[in-house]
Amino acid sequence: MLELFERGGIMMYPLALTSLIAVAFIIERAISLRKKKILVPEILSVVENFRSLNDIDLARNICGKYQGPLSNIVLMALENFHVSKEEMREILEDQGRQEIRGLQRGLVVLETIASAAPLMGLLGTVIGMVEVFNVIQDQGIGQTAALSGGISQALLTTVTGLFVGIPALIAYYYFSHKSENLILDIEKYTNQLMNKIARIKQQEKALETLEKDQ
Repeated sequence: MLELFERGGIMMYPLALTSLIAVAFIIERAISLRKKKILVPEILSVVENFRSLNDIDLARNICGKYQGPLSNIVLMALENFHVSKEEMREILEDQGRQEIRGLQRGLVVLETIASAAPLMGLLGTVIGMVEVFNVIQDQGIGQTAALSGGISQALLTTVTGLFVGIPALIAYYYFSHKSENLILDIEKYTNQLMNKIARIKQQEKALETLEKDQ
């Protein structure tokens, strides 16, 4: 492997660096985008079991124990339960946009590597072919060892660029799809809580009106 790396020429170094960066971000995204880490069962239980405004303090305490996009958005809804449904929607949309940035963190790096690695491999190919033509110009076409070295360098960088770029592209699309699904789930549970709060407030207001009329 070391011999192949050295034969690949100077472009093998940036390709090696991009491969390490890609692996690091793939591991980080695989850990960060675990479904149970984002859609925490305890937070989902808060949303599903929310029955009255008396549950707000307990729900806040539970959400405060967890860090994550869903818990942050649910906590924001609970802290602003007194505002109208339209105002709450705007507040939660603003908070949601901030949380989405965290879910999609690192994806642009994978996308960039997926695009850049094959191009770096192509650049290595061009450099290798330039060396081949330099050998031909200086020594003629009879120097097969020198010619094969330049061609080998060209092929190695091309293969390495594709070897780095293809997994990075697959990982990018996989994590993009996964983050989008998680965002839709968060939106579903957020809307569920927001509608519950609005319905409870409406019911309590109707009861107050009824008691006044009596």
